[in-house]
Amino acid sequence: MPVEAETVTGRAPTRITVLGATGSIGQSLADLLEKNPDRFDVVALVANRNAHALADMAIKLKASIAVLADDESFPVLTERLNGTGITAASGQAAIEEAVDMETDLVVGAIVGAAGLVPTFRAIKPGRRIALANKECLVCAGDLFVDKVRATGVELLPVDSEHNAIFQVFEKDQTDQIEKVILTASGGPFRTWPLAKMNDVTPAQALKHPNWDMGSRITIDSATMMNKGFEVIEAAHLFPVSNDQLDVLVHPQSTIHGLVQYKDGSLLAQLGSPDMRTPIAHCLAYPGRMPVPVTRLNLAELGKLTFEAPDAERFPCLGIALAALEAGGGAPAALNAADEVAVDAFLKERIGFLDIPAAIEAVLERLAASDMLKPAKCVEDVLDLDSEARKKTLEWIGSRTSWH
Repeated sequence: MPVEAETVTGRAPTRITVLGATGSIGQSLADLLEKNPDRFDVVALVANRNAHALADMAIKLKASIAVLADDESFPVLTERLNGTGITAASGQAAIEEAVDMETDLVVGAIVGAAGLVPTFRAIKPGRRIALANKECLVCAGDLFVDKVRATGVELLPVDSEHNAIFQVFEKDQTDQIEKVILTASGGPFRTWPLAKMNDVTPAQALKHPNWDMGSRITIDSATMMNKGFEVIEAAHLFPVSNDQLDVLVHPQSTIHGLVQYKDGSLLAQLGSPDMRTPIAHCLAYPGRMPVPVTRLNLAELGKLTFEAPDAERFPCLGIALAALEAGGGAPAALNAADEVAVDAFLKERIGFLDIPAAIEAVLERLAASDMLKPAKCVEDVLDLDSEARKKTLEWIGSRTSWH
């Protein structure tokens, strides 16, 4: 069911709920909402435990309710919102109530598997979902897309690459599409020799050349696992086969996605590496809205370069593509193992090249135990997520003797 026309055109404010309000996506979103107070009515803001940031955001955006997942941080939130007229709440039941409130657009930006349940619950008729939580598609893509289709919800991709493809993907010409291409910056180690990557430190890996992101996604970009996740997401977002999905390394991060058609046309979306652009596209869709981002000056850029991804130095991309082909629970296990391995790397418990080694070992063990069957419900996904995390911790604790 489409959103009413008056909401889309701006004659009445678009009611919006934000899941993951204090993360990097939420902060970029808040900047846009604050600059357009007459265009949006913020219904609910949901965050994990950052009470101070959530309270400040709720006050600035004049939200109706602010909810924390963490009960221990609730007293701080209550104190900060006292006298503002904004309702403060915490806990799982409060999150469910916030998700159920009448709204037009839900931004699903909770990081990690924690975002699965609330984002699934947010899929209700008459809404749009602007999706920034990759786990919904990586871990439970079939379940998520089936529910979206069954309820008639319009799914809008927030991720810069998927949003770029969405903008140049001609829905009524799907039979004329040859290839969907996601671009990758190549991260900070694109030109490093493989031997040198043994000594990569967390500080080095966290220095992305183009984007300012959270720590996990920054490490995933450095290993190119993030691009593998994006290919898995694209397989669910767009009606193309797996072999029609491709990755192209583009260090300038100027072209974010491309679609190649059978007539030889190659359509691309270009823009500065600023998440406010794809977020604004989702907020205003099917229209547009002004965004205060740096405009591209192609003359100053001078040139754009491209290269194929290096499978030897970045094995995570190949591991992710293999998980997509395997299907079933493989992508969910991939995501869980990666999250644990990245956390261990950031804590200097394992090396940079141990990340793909851990993931591959865990996937092999789970497959051998016949634990990568397709999920029938979200609970199945969460069970597999838990088991994959457990196995990854086991590998980290005894990797020299783990067989």
